[in-house]
Amino acid sequence: MVHPPPSPSSSTAQFTQQFLSSVLSQRGPSSLPYSEDVKWLIRQHLLSLSESFPSLHPKTATFTHNDGRTVNLLQSDGTVPMLFHNVTYNIPVVIWLMETYPRHPPLVFVNPTRDMVIKRQHSFVNPSGLVSIPYLQNWVYPSSNLVDLARNLSHYFGVDPPLYSQRRPNPNPNPSFNNSSNNTSVSSVSASGLNSSSSIRPAIPPRTYPPSPYGSGRISSPSPTPSPPPGVAGGVTEDPNEVYRRNAINKLVENVHTDVEELRKKREVEMEGMFTAQAVLRQREEEISKGLREMQYEKEALEQQLQMVLMNTDLLEGWVRENEGKLGGDVGSVNADEAFEPLDSLSKQMLESTSSDLAIEDAIYAMDKAVQHGSIPFDLYLRNVRLLSREQFFHRATSAKVRAAQMHAQVTSMASRAPPYAV
Repeated sequence: MVHPPPSPSSSTAQFTQQFLSSVLSQRGPSSLPYSEDVKWLIRQHLLSLSESFPSLHPKTATFTHNDGRTVNLLQSDGTVPMLFHNVTYNIPVVIWLMETYPRHPPLVFVNPTRDMVIKRQHSFVNPSGLVSIPYLQNWVYPSSNLVDLARNLSHYFGVDPPLYSQRRPNPNPNPSFNNSSNNTSVSSVSASGLNSSSSIRPAIPPRTYPPSPYGSGRISSPSPTPSPPPGVAGGVTEDPNEVYRRNAINKLVENVHTDVEELRKKREVEMEGMFTAQAVLRQREEEISKGLREMQYEKEALEQQLQMVLMNTDLLEGWVRENEGKLGGDVGSVNADEAFEPLDSLSKQMLESTSSDLAIEDAIYAMDKAVQHGSIPFDLYLRNVRLLSREQFFHRATSAKVRAAQMHAQVTSMASRAPPYAV
């Protein structure tokens, strides 16, 4: 357990401030598990609690959860004064500031000593010492704080004390004195409705705690301690300037928290818009990339076709130059069927397939006109179109195969004529 070094009472507040500033500013694995935006508020809560209740000291200790997890947390350990039958008692408590504090309430435990017991079936303290009062159940961030929590604990402890000390046997018993004292204890306890046993009484911690502003806390004091008058908190009059300052700070913290929440919501909306725009841009990027790839493929296909056209152009120009002198200027006497003759078997097959394809195309066109004018019956038109289309399909398939074979032959011929690369 780590706590501020001991110092005189006049320097306790300064050391407390230094201790809280040190532990809350730590970074890395040893840092406390509190949100950065509430650490300053946690520091102010603990400082205000230490000022109003000097018997409660801030410390750091290891807290073990029910599932076995351990975490280093802040706690406020000490005593809370309670007024019972006009006598002030100090109840030892431990206030744990959990990871989600101050948005969620702390855990408060009564811390009985060895000679103390927790009252059975207590209204707001279970057998393990966990305290559950309305102030903790109705905790509201950021208005709820530790000072008001300690005052509520003092009030509810005074209404129903949670701890009792077991009476130790007297080594030199005096029957008459014991009877009278027991009768007095029974009557006082029965009148208060706390317990019907004469062997227990409200708890008095045997260990020494720092002095409480509510009183000495000793049960042996015969004179009752008067309750503080109205306007007095903990036996010390609060400075109006300090109250105004604390209220102003709380209001400022609340406003800052509200502004931070609004800013966070706005930024979240902006981030959602940016994420949506990013998704749209990525989709457009994919579409552009796909279109670019398709254009690249089309460009390559067009380059291949251009190369084929250039090759055919070279062949035709060469043929024209070779046969230009043979005509002798008499172009009209040239027979078109005899002017062209296939160079090889593939060319002859290509010429026959192409001419047959075009002839069938002309025949189908003529039949379309004839059926439109009613020259032939419709069923005869359909039968002939089916037969011609079948024949045309075979001619076109033959032309495609011949064209592929010619392309391969031309590429092979060009490769054989190309000069070898110089080494």
